[in-house]
Amino acid sequence: MTINLTKGQQVSLTKSGGGELDVVRMGLGWKSAPRKGFLARLTAREIDLDASAVLFAGRDPQDVVFFQHLISDDGSVRHTGDNRVGGAGEGGDDESIVVDLRRVPAHVDQIVFTVNSFTGQTFEEVEAAFCRLVDETTGQELARYTLTGGGRNTAQIMAKVQRTGSGWQMAAIGAAADGRTFQDLMPAIAPHL
Repeated sequence: MTINLTKGQQVSLTKSGGGELDVVRMGLGWKSAPRKGFLARLTAREIDLDASAVLFAGRDPQDVVFFQHLISDDGSVRHTGDNRVGGAGEGGDDESIVVDLRRVPAHVDQIVFTVNSFTGQTFEEVEAAFCRLVDETTGQELARYTLTGGGRNTAQIMAKVQRTGSGWQMAAIGAAADGRTFQDLMPAIAPHL
């Protein structure tokens, strides 16, 4: 059963029958909003959204996984590759980051997922953007956060998974930000740690 998350909502990452999830996939999907008018269609550029995962120990960044660094140094987090146009799956994931929760180093207590428009278009030009969390073992979608409302921002702090006393938990953040890369978003991430 999928939980549709709202901004700020949290969900525990335990299996319905008990036990912890082992491997999860954070999927990102989007497509370009339809353009109106003849000239708008002629001058339209593809939208390249990029998913990133920043691994933190407390408030200190430890590693990052994104289109230029596809695997974390410890191998627990893996980006499946860059999609420069979106809409490829028509509702499916255009970019994915797979996290093996069992292999995440003990000192890493939070992984923040971001999305940014590398090509610089705002989310007003994006349609049907979402991130979702999937149990990679079963393929079951666990939670989904839909980016609604567009907006003039070029990035979004989407969600985070964090280690708690009883395992891992996912929180939908949904905070608008501006930047073309995860580095640009670091000041916007800080309040959510």
